[in-house]
Amino acid sequence: MILLRTILLFAFCLLTTFLLHSQEMIYETESDLSREEQERRLPPGTDRSPHYFPPLESRFSESRINPPYWWTGMNNPVVELLIYKENVAHFNPSISHPGIKIIEVVSLDNPNYLILKIELKKDAQPGAVSLDFRSKVEPGDFFSMDWELKERTGHHKNMGGLHAGDVIYLIMPDRFANGDYSNDSFDDMNQQGIDRRRVFYRHGGDLQGIIDNLDYLEGLGVTALWLNPVMENDQPYESYHGYAITDHYRVDRRLGSNDLYRELSEKAMERGIKMVHDVIYNHMGDHHWIFRDIPSEDWFHWHEEFQRTTYRSTTLMDPYAAQTDREIFETGWFDNHMPDINQRNERVARFLIQNTIWSIETFKLNGLRIDTYPYSDLEFMINLVEEVYSEYPDIGIFGETWVQSTGVQSWYGEQTNPFAEFNSNLAGLTDFQLYYAILEALNKPQGWTTGIEEIYYTLAQDHLYKDPFQHVTFVDNHDLDRFLSAVDEDMDKFRAGLVFLFTTRGIPMLYYGTEIAMKNRANPDGWVRESFPGGWEEDEVNKFTAEGRTHEEEEIFNFVQKLIELRTSEAAFQCGDLIQFIPRDGVYAFFRKSGSDVFLVILNTSGEGRGHSLDRYLAELDGKDYEITDRLNGGTRLVGNTVDLPATGALILQLEAR
Repeated sequence: MILLRTILLFAFCLLTTFLLHSQEMIYETESDLSREEQERRLPPGTDRSPHYFPPLESRFSESRINPPYWWTGMNNPVVELLIYKENVAHFNPSISHPGIKIIEVVSLDNPNYLILKIELKKDAQPGAVSLDFRSKVEPGDFFSMDWELKERTGHHKNMGGLHAGDVIYLIMPDRFANGDYSNDSFDDMNQQGIDRRRVFYRHGGDLQGIIDNLDYLEGLGVTALWLNPVMENDQPYESYHGYAITDHYRVDRRLGSNDLYRELSEKAMERGIKMVHDVIYNHMGDHHWIFRDIPSEDWFHWHEEFQRTTYRSTTLMDPYAAQTDREIFETGWFDNHMPDINQRNERVARFLIQNTIWSIETFKLNGLRIDTYPYSDLEFMINLVEEVYSEYPDIGIFGETWVQSTGVQSWYGEQTNPFAEFNSNLAGLTDFQLYYAILEALNKPQGWTTGIEEIYYTLAQDHLYKDPFQHVTFVDNHDLDRFLSAVDEDMDKFRAGLVFLFTTRGIPMLYYGTEIAMKNRANPDGWVRESFPGGWEEDEVNKFTAEGRTHEEEEIFNFVQKLIELRTSEAAFQCGDLIQFIPRDGVYAFFRKSGSDVFLVILNTSGEGRGHSLDRYLAELDGKDYEITDRLNGGTRLVGNTVDLPATGALILQLEAR
């Protein structure tokens, strides 16, 4: 018996040692790794992908048809099927199905590809469709591929797009919650295991984890979820963030499945929460099956040596720009493992547009966030948005415009200038200019054009946009310093910035964890993509619950919850008129008005508490006598027309005519 116990103890010690030192699955959230070790981008033994041009020879992966199915009743009856099968170009295709007609067969440079341009007539019948292929040289050589035509759902009739009454919540799925430990790693994928100690490795979060926490999101009050890309990213490193897609038609298995993504969308919809899909048109991952066996050389942009984009979108509108600078911006690669896609190729454009429409219909989406919007061919972007609106008139679309001035940013959206050389049909933009202004206002003293004046001047330039209320506003995201760190962990500034975010024009977006005051600097960006505490079984605390949050975190959570409730319940904060006043002595104020509903928001960034007269603001109104209520502080009714301003902070006052 003693010998048996000794053997069992020895075996237990070996097992424990193996688990602690395994490179495959490491769940610890706290470790003694140095910062350099935590920032290590590449798994051991992995080299950064070189820039290369794949030769036109078979690196065949698996047969497929993209899109794998389509629907009857779409406004555009023409669909292009990208057929991928070894030497498929050596065969003649045919379809025998009621209401489906092949109108063009297109061969590409690579014989493993064939494009069938088909027309779906009004009498086309839903059901299984057989695509038959007969050899051009061997008459007896024959094969079939299965496709499907579905009956269109009714999602497009009642999709409820994005509007200024929404509050978007941004989630990086790998970092939010791990609801299914069985899908953390797959032996046949390029990046193995998870390691929560390292900021650039996978952490194991997934779609099931988001489904499991819908109660939390509904309780917080958000009305839309924007997930960083969920489609397959079978890259050898940094695959966690999703921006190097390797299959446009498959959700990454480590996050879940196509069915699970649709389930998330449907369950969110039941709670009044919409789904925003992150799309990337500028580039794909260099392990994408299309790049590993490219259809034709002109599907991508190439240079003799690796050429990174300049990241200078100003070259597209600069009347003095050097042509070489413009070309490098447009055709340079975002990174050496992200091949730059040539959307001027009509087959490439059709592939991307159809994939977008397929995603909206399949996953029942309400909105699109377009990554790196300025980097794609802008004529292609106009056509894409037009076709999406044609099928889904109510969908919300906004483009990422991470640029450095209002003039540059406005150039990419719908403009008011009828003589503009380029005029986008994109209604919504990510409002980086207002983000910069918020940080300027909270971190610098007021000058003639600095400090709090930045907010005033930024909003004063809204005349450049057709509808600035469609812009997505924010105080942080997955690429930026977390807001609390950006204001040097000053909780008064933090609260003031959030008050402004939820009361100004636009569609406010909240980055996951901001509601519990998560902090860190984006240097590098992996540090602002931490796991949400409580999303993993092994986490010592669970901040999805009030019991798991500290007193300060619970205060912030309740504060954000209150602001969201105000935003989503009061029409004045959604679509109401905005009337702003020139800042004085570090104090900025504005009205939001809708009918008889009137709110006055006051921000004090001076660092000096004081009594503050409201007479200047009330003079802007109709001369009525108003009863004034402090909506942030328990509905306290004010006596007189003077308020006490905190040294740094904000007030939300409701004015009701007596």
